[in-house]
Order: sequence, then structure tokens, then C-alpha cells
Amino acid sequence: MSWMEKLYQTYEMAMALDLPIEAGQQPLMPTSHTLQNTHINIVIDGEGNFKKASVLEKTQIILPATEKSASRSSGEAPHPLADKLQYVAEDYASFGGKKKAYFEGYKKQLQAWCASEYSHRKVAAVYNYIKKGTVINDLITSHIVFVDTDNVLLTQWLSDIETPALFKVLPKEKGLLDQGSALVCWTVEMGVDPNVNTWKDASIQASWIAYDTLDGSETGLCYITGQQQSLSTNHPAKVRHSGDKAKLISSNDTSGYTYRGKFLDDKQASAIGFDVSQKAHNALRWLITRQGFRNGDQAYVTWAVSGKTIPEPLADAWSFLETDEFNLEEIEGSNTPSPEASLNHAIDLGQSYAQQLKKYMAGYAAELSPNEQIIIMGIDSATPGRMGIIYYRELFRDDFLSRLESWHKEFSWSQRHTIQLEDNTGKKPKTKVIWPISSPVPKDIATAAYGDNVNDSLKKKVIERLIPCIIDGQPFPLDLLISCVRKATNRVGYASDAQWLWEKNLGIACALYKGYSHRHPTLTQRREYAMALEENYHSRDYLYGRLLAIAERIEDVALSISGENRSTTAARLMQRFADRPFETWRTIELALQPYMQRLRVTRAGFLTNQLKELDVILALFKHDEFSSKQALSGEFLLAYHCQRQKLRTKLETIDETTSQGDTE
Repeated sequence: MSWMEKLYQTYEMAMALDLPIEAGQQPLMPTSHTLQNTHINIVIDGEGNFKKASVLEKTQIILPATEKSASRSSGEAPHPLADKLQYVAEDYASFGGKKKAYFEGYKKQLQAWCASEYSHRKVAAVYNYIKKGTVINDLITSHIVFVDTDNVLLTQWLSDIETPALFKVLPKEKGLLDQGSALVCWTVEMGVDPNVNTWKDASIQASWIAYDTLDGSETGLCYITGQQQSLSTNHPAKVRHSGDKAKLISSNDTSGYTYRGKFLDDKQASAIGFDVSQKAHNALRWLITRQGFRNGDQAYVTWAVSGKTIPEPLADAWSFLETDEFNLEEIEGSNTPSPEASLNHAIDLGQSYAQQLKKYMAGYAAELSPNEQIIIMGIDSATPGRMGIIYYRELFRDDFLSRLESWHKEFSWSQRHTIQLEDNTGKKPKTKVIWPISSPVPKDIATAAYGDNVNDSLKKKVIERLIPCIIDGQPFPLDLLISCVRKATNRVGYASDAQWLWEKNLGIACALYKGYSHRHPTLTQRREYAMALEENYHSRDYLYGRLLAIAERIEDVALSISGENRSTTAARLMQRFADRPFETWRTIELALQPYMQRLRVTRAGFLTNQLKELDVILALFKHDEFSSKQALSGEFLLAYHCQRQKLRTKLETIDETTSQGDTE
């Protein structure tokens, strides 16, 4: 139960810090409350007289809840104040409500609150109104809910008149809806009180929390605090979102036998205080909403117990280095050039990237104490009602930052990104493709391995396998690497208008092969690859990758001169080249002859330089290696990508300095 203890501590720290609530974020919920989507707002006065009502669209509120109602999935469990029409309306059944009416339970609970020493005048006004039994009738009069000619609540809107607002916001099942499932919240107008909305009134929240602690629950030893206190019997749901019915802690061994454990009583396995359970679940819910990574039902969250800011493990390096919030020169007192001054990684082989990454992590290290407790937690649910922890780690500051730095450094490569230019005078935004050195994000790795239409289940499995690589420093899965390499070599599998996706996946495959080689468990196969062309590296696979890139450039330039827009022979045969390089190279070489004849007339200087480089590379092969029938490893992609980048950079430099076509 270490995770429960850390979440409880996080809640206490967050409340003490009084963190600001940014736009679009949810606050840290108080205990004995839950988050719910609301649909109808009824306005009454201080005496409990109906005034008006309105429909709310896409509105979530924090409402008082009992331990049972906060985790209800079926059966009767009324919320204390705001609830569905089937609970708050005594006349719901009179108008043909489809669901079972639970008004008496709701009324009894609300009456007990009003009769206690923690009663609140606005709550009493709501009680005075609902006991009149006219809620549905008032809403019909106000044109909020609708009935047919027999005074039965409608389940669908068949009229040609515009669909009412309530019918647009309520969920439908097989085209039908139940107006009784609309949740009602209350506005009580009393004098000059500015907090007319009950769900925003802090005094009502405090009143309910104080009353809820007197519910007479069984007391016992809390396994988290080690103190005698009221124990939780129904732990909260709605951890990932307001409609989430899955629970992290649940037991049902007295009826139905959903779970048969080895204990005679569930408290023998886990006895957790009511206050601790509420705070821990509220903290987890808040953290997921605030800084969690969501992939369907799967959620990962990383946080420091102290509440301090930490880097996001599942982000790529480019996303945070691009908007660096730290003054990197100030951290170590150095005069290292700024990131903008050292963006040409092809020259420094990624040294500036490594220095920038190191200083970025040093920025967080300066803000965090050495004993800072950092938690990484992943949760997922196999069924709608049960949720489990799929990953959990507790790390100190230096371990967390060093492992994160290792991932971003070892699995870094030039990645394709598109940025929007500021100077936009036309209607369509102008964009520019850049190739910053960065690590790929896990969701992009899943797409690169299994295609653009990868299903959520497979994507979740990929992310589950990548988390240990990022946080624990484990070797990269070989099968995942092979899938990415095969996808990147199958260039013809991408449509002509999706070549940008192929280039993106090519960069990802290179990054993964580089990182895999660095972490390979067999020392003899480990190698540190530079982030630029290594002209002194004479591996067979590496040399073949360079040959393919030059052949592609020769044909591409020839096609460009003649105004032809089609893929090159090297691009079409890339997959075959990876499987049978010696045979395929002969085919590519013969196909280049007519294009070289064309270039001898228009771009003789360019062609001469490319042929010289081809001769140099061919001379570096060992004869038996060049003619070997062995397939190429992913290493050829690194050379291919680096050679393409070098040729592209060289061409861009020529275009900027001269308009002569064959100046080379």
C-alpha cells in the first residue's frame, strides 16, 4: 500500500501549498465529495419556492457524496444534495418514469443532514422545496423536461420542432434516453449572498464534511497512518474521469462472490481509514487530470510528493527543450552558447544537444532536494468495475533524472517536425519542416511499429513495454525494433501524399536502433553511433545505406530537372534492397544510367562529385562482404538517413549562395 501512503502525503502537501488553479484544470477535491456531470440547474429562493430552471451543457460540478454514493454503479445510493431526477423528484413515478424512484431515500438523508448540528440554510431551502413533490411538474412548466399526451416522460424527440436542450446533452442508448437520469444541481438566492450556486459554496462543503464524519462507520487500525479511525468500506471510483466506474480497491465476498480471497474478512487484507482513502483517491484523480498521460483507459502519472514540478517522462526531448523554462547558463555559471547558436548537430555530432539536455536536467535538480520522492504510477482496467496498478516506481531525484536523461540521450536522432511560421500573410498558414535532434514519444513509436491505424489495445501494450525502458533503463524490445525497421524500409507502403509520415517513421527507427545498440546486453554488439554521417566507419550495412542515399539523390535531381514527379528506383526497391542488397544494388545501378546521361548535360559538376563519392564508398567494402547475401540490419537506415541529411544540407547551402545548378 505504498502508493496509497504517497498519494495521501501528496494530498496533504498540495492542500498546504494552495497551488493556483490554471484555466481548464480541476481543483483538488475536498473529501466526501465527487465529480459529476450536471444537466439541470433549478433556482429557488431561501424559503424553498421555485423560481426558474435551465439546462447546463458540458458542465461538471463537485457535489457532496456519501462513501456509498461516490462509488455507486447500480442500486440505491443517493447523493446528499445534487442528484438525478429519479432521486430528487417525488413526482417522477407519477409521470411514467422508466427507472425506479429513490425519492424517499434521498429525502430521508437530506432531512437527517438538515436536522443535525451541521445544518446549512441553503440545504434546508432545498429540502423545503423537494418535499413539496413538484419538481417534474415545475420543469415541465418551464419547458425543461417534456411529456407526451398521456403525461408520460418522453424517451425520444420525434417532433419537427427544434430538439430541446436537455435531449441534446443526455446520453442515449439505442436511440432512447431517460429524462430521469438528468442530474439536478441547486441555486439558492438568498439576500445579497454572492455564492448562490450551492456547488461553489465552500461553507456547504465544510458543513457536509463535518456531518459525514459522524456517520458511525466501524473504527479500526488504519494500515496507512497506523492510527485508530473510521475505516472505509466503499472506496471511491471515478478516478480517471467522471464516468469511470472502476475501483482500485474493492471487495465483494459476502454476496455474489465476485472475489474469493484467502482472508475471512476484507479488513484482514486491507484496512484503510475513510479520510485516508478519500484523500488518496482525490489526489490521484487530481494528478491524472492535471499532469497525467492518457491512452484510452490507460493512465500514467508522475509527480513529486512535495508538489514541485518535474519533467514528464513520456514527452519527447524537443517538446521541452524548445520551450526551456530554465536559464541554462545561470545554472552552472558557464558561458556555453545558447541553444539557438548550436542547432547544427551535423557539425558537433549531437554534442550541443547532449549539453543542453544535461543542463535541462540540472535545472530540475537545482529545484529538487536530493531526497525528493518521485512517483511514477500507471493504472488500467480490464473490466468496467476493476482497475489495477500496471506500473509503480518510487525514485529519488538523482535516479529519476539520470535515467530520464539516459533515455533522451541514447534514443535521440534527427526527428521530423513541422512548425508554423509567424509571418503568415496568406489565408493558409505557412509551415516549415525542421529536423531537431530529439527522442521519439511512445505513442509515435507504436504508430511507427504497427501502422497509422494501430488499435488502442496494441498501443497500450507498447507503452507498457516502453515505460521500463524509460524509467528503469532496461534494453529496448527487439521485436518492437524489428517492426519499426521493417516499416521504415517499406517505403512503397506509404502513399505519395504520406511521404512525410515515412520520413517521420524513418527518424524514429534510427533513434530506436541507436538506443538499442547502446543498451544491447551483449557487450560485443554495443556501439555508440554519432548523430551525423560517420565517413570513417566501414561496416558493410553502414556503407550500403550510404550507397542507397546517393543513388536516390542522383535520380531525384535528374527527375527534378525534367519536371517529373514520381518516386525513384531506390525508393521503390528499398525493402528489397534491405533483404538482398548485392542483387538489388546492381538493379539500381543499371536504372541510374539514363539519368546520369541526362545530368552530364545539365549538372555535370554535381554528377562528378556524386560518382566520386560512390567510388570512395565502394572501395571501402571488403569483397566477400559486398557480395554477401545476408540481409541488412537496421544500421543501414542510420547511414541512409545521415547521408540524405548531408546531401540535403549541402543542396540548401548551394541554393542560398548561388543560383548556378552545377556549382559543386
